[in-house]
Amino acid sequence: MIHPAHPQFSRRTAIQAGTVGLLGLGLAELAFLREARATDAFHREKIQPKKAVIFIFLSGGLAQHESFDPKPDAPEAIRGEFGTIPTRIPGVRITEHLPKLAARSHQWSMIRSYTHRTNDHSLGHHIVLTGRSDTPTGFNPSQPQPSDYPSIAAMAGVTTQPRNNLPPAVVLPEKLVHRTGRIIPGQFAGPLGRINDPWFLEASPFAANAYGAFPEYEFDHQQRAYTSARSGFVMPNLNLPEGVDPLRFDQRLDILRKIDTQRRGLDAAAAGLDKSRQNAINLLTNPQVRSAFDIRQAPSADITRYGNNAFGWSLLMAARLVEAGVNLVQVNLGNNETWDTHGNAFPHLKEKLLPPTDHAVSALLDDLNERGLLEKTLIVMAGEFGRTPRISQLKQFYKGAGRDHWGAVQSVFLAGGGVQGGRVIGSSDKIGGHPTADPQTPEALAATIYDTLGLPANMAWSDAENRPHSVYSGEPIRGLF
Repeated sequence: MIHPAHPQFSRRTAIQAGTVGLLGLGLAELAFLREARATDAFHREKIQPKKAVIFIFLSGGLAQHESFDPKPDAPEAIRGEFGTIPTRIPGVRITEHLPKLAARSHQWSMIRSYTHRTNDHSLGHHIVLTGRSDTPTGFNPSQPQPSDYPSIAAMAGVTTQPRNNLPPAVVLPEKLVHRTGRIIPGQFAGPLGRINDPWFLEASPFAANAYGAFPEYEFDHQQRAYTSARSGFVMPNLNLPEGVDPLRFDQRLDILRKIDTQRRGLDAAAAGLDKSRQNAINLLTNPQVRSAFDIRQAPSADITRYGNNAFGWSLLMAARLVEAGVNLVQVNLGNNETWDTHGNAFPHLKEKLLPPTDHAVSALLDDLNERGLLEKTLIVMAGEFGRTPRISQLKQFYKGAGRDHWGAVQSVFLAGGGVQGGRVIGSSDKIGGHPTADPQTPEALAATIYDTLGLPANMAWSDAENRPHSVYSGEPIRGLF
């Protein structure tokens, strides 16, 4: 079996690497480097990926009835308020609020029978983001644990060869963190070690408000209060360290001279550093990479095309990162539980969530296709679960109705990467509550992603005790390619 792993380095080397502060790496990154301990180094060959992946994650759970699996003939308490529109797939309709995607249905396929066993947010996140349906030992819904399974993004990071000195796997525009401070499990590397966490590009334009909440796309559903988005993303992880006079850095050539000096020092001090981090300097010196990260400098036509909002910025950044050479980009389309529509579901979906999603995902399809990248890039869009078949009313919290958590079935969107457009995999029952044909699991979806990346079916990873664990826990989904 193939056992991908990462090189280890000594504590002294890690501390010496603190000189990377001028390169803009954050304090969290430096702290993580300093926590490293010397171990016996072991190296394994990584895979040159066949294709790239953009994994769009809808935290909170997209309602299948209000998206890709409407039930127009069901009673009103099940079908909801929205109408349906035809797609280019004969006999297949989707919600009326995804018209651009409906017009492009020849480019994408969907699963209507994706299923797992939990209705819990934290465990649902862990299941879908890791592609493992079982609960790991010591699972804590409020705090990631070293025993959690590695996320799909982390696994892509340790198994695939970096390209253009870039991180092989990136998550943007921020970690999934609950307004109470709970960090959602399933996003990290678990037993692969913190050094193998995917790169989290903290590029969100939003800051914590007075309540400690994180507003999502123009509103914070948890506080049920509307807010205004800022004008654009901040440049991730590229700020000068505290105490450095910005006037000294007004001239670009002066910046580059200082970077060149630090590059030489970093190469000597951190020769054993993980390659993607050792070459983090490219985030500052490679014009294509800088362009991918700095959406503020994107042409106005691109901003208009994707949408001048957090969803559009995120997917535009993802497209540019894939083009620059990142193997897998996970896009958290909205912050933690944005799509958790227990109440006021229909106005929130109609006015705030579905339109920018329809606009941005359609732009992503068109953009990648025009650049010759769509066949080389698999796009997957899913949440941690679906929503209940029956509409509910939580009057003590919400004025309007919504749907609750439902792991038994959800719809998953797939495009590009060789996916044949216009296909429907599986089906749900007449109320959209359970699969009735060809049920698909998180293990199968993860295997589809790994197979697209080109990972061999017998590939395994090693834990701290050098025990092998299979990368695949299921078979790729049949009928998509």
